[in-house]
Amino acid sequence: MTKTINYWLMKSEPDAFSIDDLAAQPNKTDHWDGIRNYQARNFMRDDMNKGDLAFFYHSNCDEPGIVGIMEIVRTAYPDHTAFDPDSKYFDPKSDPDNPRWLMVDVRYRRKLRRPVSLATLKADPVLSTMRVCQKGSRLSIMPVSVDEWDAVLDMSGTGGRSK
Repeated sequence: MTKTINYWLMKSEPDAFSIDDLAAQPNKTDHWDGIRNYQARNFMRDDMNKGDLAFFYHSNCDEPGIVGIMEIVRTAYPDHTAFDPDSKYFDPKSDPDNPRWLMVDVRYRRKLRRPVSLATLKADPVLSTMRVCQKGSRLSIMPVSVDEWDAVLDMSGTGGRSK
């Protein structure tokens, strides 16, 4: 039986954690922490699987957009930053015995040949329903359909779903 791969878009501010930061980590792998939105958390908890692929999206910068691809290498587990009073992601209501916030581990796969800006995404009618293109969409993790994934790869000059 063939395992179905889910596709995601995961946002990070490049001055906090960029695709280059991920690529520089040991084994090009790090945890994706600090998610403090229930819907994004639920995507990680309920739908994200080891082997899924995600677009790395630089947000809150001069030119927001998709810059690379990463793979989910560990499914959701408690986000330790929620328990650390010195962390900017500390949540005093999160209980280690019943954690409120989760994280996943991701591994750098590659940068896109050409980053795909938010403006470019919004200008393409094929991507009109892509969540990141929707007005008011501020989730840091969101699903991406197979057609959206392929369209973005084509726009980036990369092509190929499994690359």
